[in-house]
Amino acid sequence: MKKILFVIDKLELKYFEFNKLVTNFWIIKEFLERGNSVFITTIPNLFLKGDVAYTKCFETFSQDDNIFYKSVSINDMIDNFDLVMFRPDPPVDTDYINATYIFDFVKKAKVINSPQAIRNFNEKLHSVYFKDLMSDNIVTASLQEIEDFLKINKEIVIKPLNRCFGSGVMYLYEGDPNTRTIINTMTNNETTLVMVQKFIPEVKQGDIRVLTLGDKVLKYCIKKLPTGDDFKFNTHNDNFITNAELSTEDLENFTQVAKKLNSMGISMAGLDVINGKIIEVNVTSPCYFIKEINGLYNVHIEKEICDFILTNSLLSV
Repeated sequence: MKKILFVIDKLELKYFEFNKLVTNFWIIKEFLERGNSVFITTIPNLFLKGDVAYTKCFETFSQDDNIFYKSVSINDMIDNFDLVMFRPDPPVDTDYINATYIFDFVKKAKVINSPQAIRNFNEKLHSVYFKDLMSDNIVTASLQEIEDFLKINKEIVIKPLNRCFGSGVMYLYEGDPNTRTIINTMTNNETTLVMVQKFIPEVKQGDIRVLTLGDKVLKYCIKKLPTGDDFKFNTHNDNFITNAELSTEDLENFTQVAKKLNSMGISMAGLDVINGKIIEVNVTSPCYFIKEINGLYNVHIEKEICDFILTNSLLSV
């Protein structure tokens, strides 16, 4: 039996027992059903005493095919846990970065994904590690650079570097009368870096979430469809999620991505892909769409995920 800590998002803690759409729900439930002790905490509940990392946490339990947590908190050394799943949601702001610093003082517990690796990997900017699998892109705060990029590519997408779930993403076309206003707003008048990508028209048919686990790509994936009022997927709803398949070429390409990420300490990631092109690499708290995959493929993918986490050779527990 293992003692496991999940660092989750504050909003997820608020709605903990109702979060069947959330990846953590299924993994925690599976761990509990295997007889492990699972505790949850949030970023504000992490702290140091001298050079020792602690957390205020809550013990979880399974009941009536659901999960809950006890209201009485426990203070414990993080190194008293065999495994920590570090999965707070973005924005990757000062509080988030400071939380990763806490884990610089964790000496024994295995942490997935590595907080240091997450700190060193921006989900938008560092996608450029795989530039051969991306559409044309730049990272800049310059109005002129973005206008020039727009002139060349005719349609572009501008993304803030520290958000998730499509938050703040803007589409621009050449000749849009709001071009300068949008660029200045996104860059805070040329003071904030943004990711700018060539628009991929196939986004109108949805983007595929490719899931990595260690050195491999899971064979199950889903397509996230845009809603009627947006050019991108922006609501976690079964009506906008369907099954998808990867080509042999895609599988080979993305397996190389998985190997690179795993070597960096990122063993669980979600690649967002359109027409074979990576648009983003999710490493902070990648959603594995477990509920949807289980329903679409008649599987229990959480079992494969937990098998990997508990038995992978990277673990020291």
